[in-house]
Formats: sequence, structure tokens, C-alpha cells
Amino acid sequence: MGRLTGGDPSLLRRINSAVVLHALRGADSVDSPTLTDLTRITGLSRPTVEGVVEGLIETGLVVETVADEGSAKRQGRPARRFRFRAEAGHLLGIEIGPHRISALLSGLDGRIVGAGSREVDESAGADDRLERVRQVVADVLRRAGVPRSSLRAVGIGSPGIVEADGTVRLCTALPGWTGLPLGERLRRSFRCPVLVENDANTAAVAEHWKGVGQDTDDLVFVLAGLSPGAGSLIGGRLHRGYGGAAGEIGALHLLGREARPEKLLSTTDEPLHPLDEHAVAVVFAEAKRGDVQAQAAVERFIQRLVHDVAALVLALDPELVVIGGWAAGIDGVLDPLRGELERYCLRPPRVALSLLGEASVATGALRLALDHVEEQLFAVETTVTARR
Repeated sequence: MGRLTGGDPSLLRRINSAVVLHALRGADSVDSPTLTDLTRITGLSRPTVEGVVEGLIETGLVVETVADEGSAKRQGRPARRFRFRAEAGHLLGIEIGPHRISALLSGLDGRIVGAGSREVDESAGADDRLERVRQVVADVLRRAGVPRSSLRAVGIGSPGIVEADGTVRLCTALPGWTGLPLGERLRRSFRCPVLVENDANTAAVAEHWKGVGQDTDDLVFVLAGLSPGAGSLIGGRLHRGYGGAAGEIGALHLLGREARPEKLLSTTDEPLHPLDEHAVAVVFAEAKRGDVQAQAAVERFIQRLVHDVAALVLALDPELVVIGGWAAGIDGVLDPLRGELERYCLRPPRVALSLLGEASVATGALRLALDHVEEQLFAVETTVTARR
């Protein structure tokens, strides 16, 4: 299905189909609804519901359930019951990171049926990294017993500024990533739509879907690290900005020509490598043990992070700020952040750590794929990640 338009001659039929399918997908899987149930839930006439259900059965999205034999003997011929076939198609959510490729596989209801990941060297070029993506996908599909032809959509979470067609306009985190037509390259491996999004954006979507942000439509997710990024939901919609560069708070230091975060966190005269997570972990460990230089470095880093987040909070006025990425593991990061936001911001938001942790980006990428399919199946609804 495409988008609905006022001049579409099949508008009413398509709306009815979307309404019935939505009711079936949201129904109790144990006690599948009957035609009478669907008539009551949707408010449509019984003949309309019956016609729609038969059409959905032909598409493979709905199936009639088998009646319980004991119930049939007690009550005579039982009413026909139907269920949404989540297994009629599958979705993939993939995180492409500096050190790891992760993938989540789900049915059309978004429930996870497979997962996998592989390490990748931070210095790997674009071709090698994409080959690792293909290997992870092949492993996940094989172990889940799902054919590649069953995939309806694939979501990708990647570092960098991502354009609408999936091209990475700018990325400092991955070698050879700037200018890469990532969407085009990955579409060669799939027979379904491939949707590419910035990793912090997908993480924000994930927290809104399954994480700490389920109760708010206005949140900022900070993917904290030496080059932090942020994703924002405003009024329940993902905010990308005009060119996809919204939330690039890692560049805020350029405004004041201050030291880069990798210099701030260094305990020597040499800055840390932005992708050297081990070196970062060493600094935090030394700070915990009481090393004065390491404690000062961590304090400098937290102050920079606070200022970066405060800039977004002042601009967007979110209800919630979620901290994720490796910096989410810093002991005591929340209290200083709350205190500084109270100092700088007119209305301080709630601050919380990510509930999804390392799975946030892949989970958000899966939601991206699910939203794409829902736009087709439930064309009368608005999704969180749809591009305007």
C-alpha cells in the first residue's frame, strides 16, 4: 500500500483494511477474535469486516485459527477466529559501530526472534565493515531459520550525518564512511527497503519504544563518548533537522575553540584516540582508585558533557534526557548532570540512564523498519520515524 490521498478510489476499503488489521494485531494471541469481536472493536458492519478479513487472508497477513475440539463438542460449531500472522514477514535492525556489528530480527509484530553480533576492528575500511554486516545478517537468519526473502524492511543505525537516501554525508568515527552511499550499497544485499539513520537518532527511538522514555513524547538521547551525539523526539516525532545534522553536539567545542573531549580526558600531554575505548576505560578505572590526575580528567569530561547537553535542553525543552553510550557507565554521572542542568536551564528535565544499553541502536533500527512496514499496512497512521 502507498500513502492515502483524497482522490484514491479505494480509500474507504484501504482504511477499513488498516483498521481491521490493526485490531487483529493488537488482539490477545491466546483468545483470537471472532468476526463479532472485530465488528465490535472496529465499529464496522459485519459484512464489511468479513470481506476485509477474507481479503487479508488472501494476502497471507491473517489466518483462521483452529478451533479447540473440546470447545466444539460442548458448544456445537464454534465461531470462526482469526489472528494476525506476525510470521508472514520479518524485519532486521542493524547497528554498524566502530567496534561491533549487531543485528536484531523480528516478526511483523516487532517481537525479537533472533539476534547476533560480531566484533570489527576500528580501523576496518568501508568494504570490510560492510562484509562483516553481511556475515552477521547471514548468521542471524540461518540460526533463526528465516529465509532472506521473508524480510520486509531493514533498518540501519550508523554514526555520522545521514541524508534521506542513506548517504553518509559526514562521519569521523569510521574510516572511509564520509560520502559513502550506505543505503545504496546495502540495498544490493536485500530485496526489501533499507532505511539508514544516525545511530543516536535510532537510540532515541528505541528508548521511546521499549526503554525509559516510553511515557514521554519529548526526549533527548545522548550517545555519550569522546565525540558525543544526540537524538531527539519532539512531540513524538524524530527530529532530524533540515540536513540530518540535528544533535551533533560533539562539534559544540568548536564554538569556543576549546580543547576536544579526547584532550580533556587525557592524563598526559597526548590526547586519547576518539575510538580507543580501552584507554578511556583505564582513565575511569584510575579515577575510581583515587588517582588525582584521572579524577580531574573525568571531571573535565563530565563538565563538557553537561554543557553539551544543556545546550540541547535550552533549545528543545525536553521532558527527559537519557544518557547512553559507554559514558552511561560512569559512576555518578547523573547527579552532576542534574545539578548543572538545574543551574543552566530554565526548566530542568528528568535525567535517566538508558535501559537498553548496548542494544539501543539496533533496537531503534528495528523500530525504523517496523515503522516503514506499518506505514504500508496501517496507512492511516503516523509513525515516529517517518520522514516528512
